[in-house]
Amino acid sequence: MTFSEYPYQRPDMEAFTTAFTTAIDTFKNADTADVQETAMDTIHQLRFNFDTMQSLASIRHSIDTKDEFYDQEKDFFDENGPLFEQLNHRYYQALAAARFKDELTTRKGSLLFDIAEQALRTFNDAILEDLKKENRLISRYDKLIAGAEIEFEGEVRNLTQMSPFMQKPDRDVRRRASRAVSAWFASQEETLDDIYDELVQVRSQIAKTLGYDNFTNLAYDRLGRLDYGPEDVATYRRQVRDNLVPLASELVKRQGNRLGIDTMMSYDLPFEFKTGNPKPKGNKTWMIEKAKTMYQAMSPETDEFFRYMLARELMDLDVKKGKMGGGYCTYIPNHESPFIFANFNGTKHDVDVLTHEAGHAFQVFRSRHHDVPEYMWATLEASEIHSMSMEFFAWPWIDAFFENDTEKYKFSHLAGALMFIPYGVAVDEFQHRIYEKPSMTKEERKLTWREIEKTYLPYKKYDDDNFMERGGFWFRQGHIFAVPFYYIDYTLAQVCAFEYWIKAQEDRTEAWKSYLRLCDAGGSRSFVGLLDLAGLKNPFEPGTIATMVQPLKSFLDSIDDTKL
Repeated sequence: MTFSEYPYQRPDMEAFTTAFTTAIDTFKNADTADVQETAMDTIHQLRFNFDTMQSLASIRHSIDTKDEFYDQEKDFFDENGPLFEQLNHRYYQALAAARFKDELTTRKGSLLFDIAEQALRTFNDAILEDLKKENRLISRYDKLIAGAEIEFEGEVRNLTQMSPFMQKPDRDVRRRASRAVSAWFASQEETLDDIYDELVQVRSQIAKTLGYDNFTNLAYDRLGRLDYGPEDVATYRRQVRDNLVPLASELVKRQGNRLGIDTMMSYDLPFEFKTGNPKPKGNKTWMIEKAKTMYQAMSPETDEFFRYMLARELMDLDVKKGKMGGGYCTYIPNHESPFIFANFNGTKHDVDVLTHEAGHAFQVFRSRHHDVPEYMWATLEASEIHSMSMEFFAWPWIDAFFENDTEKYKFSHLAGALMFIPYGVAVDEFQHRIYEKPSMTKEERKLTWREIEKTYLPYKKYDDDNFMERGGFWFRQGHIFAVPFYYIDYTLAQVCAFEYWIKAQEDRTEAWKSYLRLCDAGGSRSFVGLLDLAGLKNPFEPGTIATMVQPLKSFLDSIDDTKL
C-alpha cells in the first residue's frame, strides 16, 4: 500500500482501555517471566496500534489543516492523549514492581525499566486535566501560525512562502519582507503572549502537583534525560559562548564584507552571497531523482531505504494552502513506515530536507526491528545526530543538486550549521530563565530574550523594527511553545555531526560504520550510552567543542568566499 491507502480508524478508547488494563493485570499476576514477557508484547502492540492511528491523523491534519475530519481527529487525540499516558503510567508502575525484572531486563534491555522509573515521576492522575489544557494551548499556537496570512507583493502568503523574499539580492525587498513578517507577529502579540503565559503557568502547576521544585526538572525527565542535568547543559552553553560565538561573529563580518554592507542588519543575515544564495538547479521531481541516485551510491542500506520511501509515497513536500509550516519526520508503526513532511520553497532548504529529514527516517527504518516502542527512536538529542550527520554524509554527491554552486553550498552549509549553535543555546537559556521565574511579566520575558540574544548573537541588529528590538523574535520558535527545553538537542547533535564531518574526511568507511551502529541501536541506549557505542565525544565534557573549532575554521578559511 501507499500512504494514501493506509486505513485510518479512530481508536475505540473503551475497548482499548479494557485490553490494555487486562494485559497489565496479566503482567502483575504472572507466575513466570514468559507470561510477563507475553503480556509486555501485547501491551507494546496495543501502543503501536494507537500510535499508528495518531500518526496518520496528525500527518493528514498537518497536510491540510482545513480538513474538518482530521481536524476533529487531531482534537480527539489532544483529548485522549493524556488518557493514553495514564495507561502507559500504569504499565510503567507494573514494570517498576516486576516480579521477574532481572530476567526481563536480560530479554528486553535495562533501559526500558530506567525509562519507566523516570516516567513515573512525570505523571499521575491528578494532572490529567492540566495536560489536556497544555495540549489545547499548543494546538492553538500551531493553528495560529499555520493560518498566518501576510499580504506582500500583491499576494496573500503564509510564513513559509515569505521565506524566499528574505533571501532576495534586493536589500529593500529583504527589509520589507522582514518587516511584513514582523508586523504579522506584532499583530498577534497579545494572543501569543497570552498563550505562552498560560503554558508557563499550567506547566509550573503540573510540576508543583508532581512534587518538583520547578518545571525545568520535570521537563528534563519528560525528555528522558538520564545522563545529564541543567548544570551539565550550563557547562555546555559556556563552551559555546567562549568557543563558537567569536567564530560566528567573525563569519558575520565576512558576510558583510562580501556583500559590501558596513552594518549588517537582521534582514541581511539570510542573504549570504551577492550572486544569490545557492539554490537547487531543478524542481521537486528533479531533486527526488537526484536524491534517489545519491542514496543508491551512498550505501546499500540507504538505497534500500529510499526506494522504500518512494514506493510507498512516504513524503509530502509541496507547499499548499492550509498546510502546516515547517518540516518533520514521523513513524507509522504498523506499516513500518517513516514519513517525511516538508514545504519546498525553491531554496537550499529543500535539499537540506532531503538529507536532514531523511536522516531521521533512515534511523527509524534501520531500528524498526525493535519490539519495544521506546527503542524505535533514539533519545531526542541523539535523533538529531542522525539527521545532521546525514547532511554531511551527502556532501560527496551534493554537486548533483547545486552544480556550479557546490562550493558555495558547502561554505553556506558548514557556516550556517556553526552559526545555528549559538542561537539554539540562546533558546535554551531563555527557557531556563523563564521557568526559574514563572512569575515574569510578558514584557520581562521579552527583555530577557533580548538580553540573551545580545550574549549569543551580538551581531543581531534590528534597525528600526521596534517589535524585534523589544524582544519579540522568540514568538517564531515553535519549540518554545510545543516542546519546552527540546531545542538544545539540535545543538548537541550538531556538535556530534561536526565530529562525523571530521571523521568522514579522515576515513569515510569507518565513519559510516559508526553511523550505522548508531542508527541500528535506535533508542536502546541512553544519550551518552549511544555516544559511547558510536565512539563519539561527549559534548558536556569541557574542551570538546574547542577541539572542533580549528578543523571547522580551517575549512572555512580555505575558501575565498568573496568570489562566491
